[in-house]
Amino acid sequence: MSTNKVNVDGVMLFEQPFVRVPYENYRKVFRASQRNIERELGNVQTTSNELQKRTKGNGNEVNLEDAAKTVDGMITRVENLKRKLSDLQENNGRPTLDVTHERLQHLALIEALPTTSCPDFSRWADTRLDRWLVDWTLRTGREKTARKLAQERGIETLVDIDLFMDIHRIERALFRHSCTEAIAWCSENKTALRKIRASHELHHPVPDTAISGTLQSTLEFELRLQEYIEFARARKTQEAITYARKYLVPWQETHLEQITQAMALLAIQPSTTCGQYKRLYDESRWTSLIQAFRLAIYSLNSLPTEPLLHLALYAGLASLKLPACYDLTHNVDCPVCDPNISVLGKEVPFSHHANSTIVCYLSGKIMDEDNMPMAFPKGYVYSTEALEEMAAKNNGKVICPRSGHVCDFTALKKVFIS
Repeated sequence: MSTNKVNVDGVMLFEQPFVRVPYENYRKVFRASQRNIERELGNVQTTSNELQKRTKGNGNEVNLEDAAKTVDGMITRVENLKRKLSDLQENNGRPTLDVTHERLQHLALIEALPTTSCPDFSRWADTRLDRWLVDWTLRTGREKTARKLAQERGIETLVDIDLFMDIHRIERALFRHSCTEAIAWCSENKTALRKIRASHELHHPVPDTAISGTLQSTLEFELRLQEYIEFARARKTQEAITYARKYLVPWQETHLEQITQAMALLAIQPSTTCGQYKRLYDESRWTSLIQAFRLAIYSLNSLPTEPLLHLALYAGLASLKLPACYDLTHNVDCPVCDPNISVLGKEVPFSHHANSTIVCYLSGKIMDEDNMPMAFPKGYVYSTEALEEMAAKNNGKVICPRSGHVCDFTALKKVFIS
């Protein structure tokens, strides 16, 4: 029974983004509410202070009608704030909390399941597989398929379709050479991006050919730099200078060398062959920006860079992969031997087995004392059950499928493995 016990800790390893995404969404709702409160109440407080100064000023009487209008204005501001907060909570906050609650309930189910052999676990695992399939389709750009699958399975609240729609929207804008959407996203998530910067530097180093310093500093700077480069490419010198003063100079404490190099583009044509400036003008920077943005938003939501379906397959393949999987002969029942899955299998280490298990090439069944291995004269080994079945169909003759050798069943020899 213990071998079938649900490994809750192992299951939860895959589920961090499952809860983190709605949490990040609600954090944005909270920040928006906080900004509204600080702005509106700040104005009310300022107006109140000014009114108080007038009443305690030089002893002149305060115009009661003006004072009443001022108070009415403050009341109107507070009422508008209340309406804004109510709308924000109703349209964004409550739905996000409902999603969070439903996802936590879904995860709580796994802790109550006694074994992996119970029907409830099978249903839970099927739902998890559906979620992973939706995740894979979203990452590969199959948005309609993802929506249809989520609707048919009734798991709209358990998948992150809206998040990936936002990702694709911004990536498409970058593909069209527009940084506006990505810069707006950076501004909205500035605080969170600052917190994940250290983690990026440790776990996601950027190749030399990619954008220099994107993750080591901030994505927003690289986006601003790219907009400046486009002005320089178009030879709009005055616009480039104005843009640099407004958006690049504030970064001089941490990016002075890059800014200095970028300013030289004003005197250098896009057709230059000089390496350091040619790299700045290179169109491949847009591809690197897309990759950097994707990495940033994945990290912000604790999403792995690989589809969750791939990660689950990696775990399973690592426990099955053997050197024999890459020989000329393949086991028809081995997932690693399947040509469609073996591509993923190449990226995982070989499994470690203290005791070898021999599987019949013909039947895919394990060969043991109840199903002894039998050897052809040329050395190829198959299970007794498979060979007996073949001999019964061929008047006592057996044929080796790999060498083509034909012989009587009685010519085969039992193989004893020690």
